[in-house]
This record gives sequence, C-alpha cells and structure tokens, in this order.
Amino acid sequence: MSQSLLPAIYPILKTSFHLDFGQIGLITLTFQATASLLQPVVGAYTDKHPVPYSLAGGMGFSLCGLLLLSIAPTFAILLFAAGLMGLGSSIFHPESSRVARMASGGQHGLAQSIFQVGGNAGSSMGPLLAAFVVLPRGQRSIAWFSLVSLLGIMVLMKVGAWYKAHQKERANRPRAQHRHARLPARKVAMSIAILIALIFSKYFYLASITSYYTFYLIAKFHLPVRSAQIYLFLFLGAVAAGTVIGGPVGDRIGRKYVIWVSILGVLPFTLLLPYANLFWTAILSVVIGLILASAFSAILVYAQELVPGRIGMISGLFFGFAFGMAGIGAAVLGRLADDTSIAFVYQVCSFLPAIGLLTAFLPDLEKTKKLIEGL
Repeated sequence: MSQSLLPAIYPILKTSFHLDFGQIGLITLTFQATASLLQPVVGAYTDKHPVPYSLAGGMGFSLCGLLLLSIAPTFAILLFAAGLMGLGSSIFHPESSRVARMASGGQHGLAQSIFQVGGNAGSSMGPLLAAFVVLPRGQRSIAWFSLVSLLGIMVLMKVGAWYKAHQKERANRPRAQHRHARLPARKVAMSIAILIALIFSKYFYLASITSYYTFYLIAKFHLPVRSAQIYLFLFLGAVAAGTVIGGPVGDRIGRKYVIWVSILGVLPFTLLLPYANLFWTAILSVVIGLILASAFSAILVYAQELVPGRIGMISGLFFGFAFGMAGIGAAVLGRLADDTSIAFVYQVCSFLPAIGLLTAFLPDLEKTKKLIEGL
C-alpha cells in the first residue's frame, strides 16, 4: 500500500513539478531499479545466512522513503525518495517469500498466492488513497501513511521472531532426504530463460497500466483525475483477486497449465482494449487484471521447483526481474508516449501476451516428479 502511493500520485506530481511522461517513467525506473538489482544478491546471501529481522528492516527503508516523498521539494529528491522505497522492497521480498514457503504446509502455490495477494490488495488501495486523501490535502498528507509502515515494522518484528525460532527448530531436526525433480542443467537454464521472458511480457504490460492508465483515461475519455483513479483501483483490485487464483489452482492441476492460460489467455482482451469505449475499457481491464495476475505465483513456485534449495536466490531473481521490467517498461513507454501518444502505447503493448506461446517449451515438472517418485 505504501509503495503504491508513488504511481498513484503521478497525476499530482506531474502538475506540481511540471513533469513530462519521460520524467514520470524515470521515477518508476528509479524505484524499480533499486527494488530489483539487489534482490538476487540479498536472496543468494540469505540462502546461506538467514536474516530473520531483515523483513522489518526493509519496511523501515520504505517508511523513510514515504516521509521524504511527502516533503520532496525537487525532482531530484523525488527520485531519491523513490530509490529508498525500492531499496526497502529489495530487502523485504526474498526473505518474505521464504517465510511464506516455510508456513505453507506443503501447499507452496497457495502460500505464495496468499503472500502476494497482500501486496496486490495493498497496491489496489493506492489510487483510492491518492484520490480521497492526497488529492484534496496535498503532497504532505503522504506522511500520514508512514504510520501504516510503522505498524508493519511492529508486525514484521513478530514474524522475524517466529522465523528465527523456526530456523532453530529445523536445525535440531534430523535432515530428511528429499528426491527432487532434477533436470539437466541445460534444460533448467532454458526453462528459467523462458520464465524470464514470460515475466517480461507480464510486467512490461502491467507497467503500461499502473503508470499510464489514468493518463490514458483522461486523454481518451476526458475523465477527471479522481474518476480515473477509481478505474485504476478497479484494475488493481482485479489483479489482487487474480493473484489468489494462480497458486492454489497450480497446486491442483499443475503450474504449467496456469502459466499457459494466464499469459497467452489474456491476448484477445489486450488486443481489444485500445479500441473499446469507456464501459468496455473498464470491463476489459478487470478481465485482464484477473487473468494476468494469476501468472506470477505459478511462475515463481515453478522456478523454485526447478532449482530446489535456492529459495531466496530464485525469489530474489524473479521479484527483482519483475520490478526491473516494470521500471524499464515505464521509462520506455513514457518516452514512447511523449513521442507518439498514450493510445499508441496501448496498441503496441497489446501484442505482448503473445510471448506466452513460449510456455509450450517448458518441461512438465509434475510428470518428472512422478517418474522420480516411481523409481
């Protein structure tokens, strides 16, 4: 929720600081770059040296970023505040994904979905908070939301204590021998590359919505800022709901099938969106959010099963790449919007889900696992 305030107040910042779309994209790039570059490093380190209280530490950086965002007098300070918020994210996500898996009871997809739906539900609140709190009260009102981050730190201190105790308990148990569905290194590398391409497709498209959807609605349908924020909330709410679906469905029917449907299945709707009227734009955006959001938890757990024993590194790699693609996408699409139009951006992005065809080349891990269990 705290981090979603940044893109949600873009229309306010654009007016206050006289920004163009390229500068809006640069803010997103700064946030997403700091949120992405450190995540694989943090994950690889914590695989060997767990840091239970890093969860609260990551939230602390986000709190500082929020406070600075509320008083930022210049564009450079805005960028620094965005970087602090991204740094908090890079510290938080690898370990939090590990904690979700620890608490899963074996239902890894379900646990990952529950974990991520918290983030996506919080993200969906950003436009509403911007519309009904920040818009009427101004930039300084953002500081009030640091209280939520402070509450988050208190909760995460408790989670960190549970994590630490759980680590001690596991260290005292005899180690069980697990037979993982190990594939040849070349096959694993190819599969990871395909998953990264799918993440590129998903998050580059999402960047077009989260950063520029309000501007698209304002330009095409002449909506006021508050109304446009409500439409963005509907889309982000659909993303939150869709996140719940992917994990547990993947646990039941196989993650590859979920990946197929969630990436390629959204293509007809993205192709229609640039040509729809306001009513159907709202409907299509909700459908796109529902379907597309179900992909990430299935992709992440699939990747964790490809490389067992490296939960932190894989989580950091995929969260980091997702945030990185969102940042690069926002910057590139912002420049494209300046050079052409917002409408043209959505026409170009509508073809991105076609990358989902690469899913055909992913191995079926469920069959491999059953084969190994039968040996």
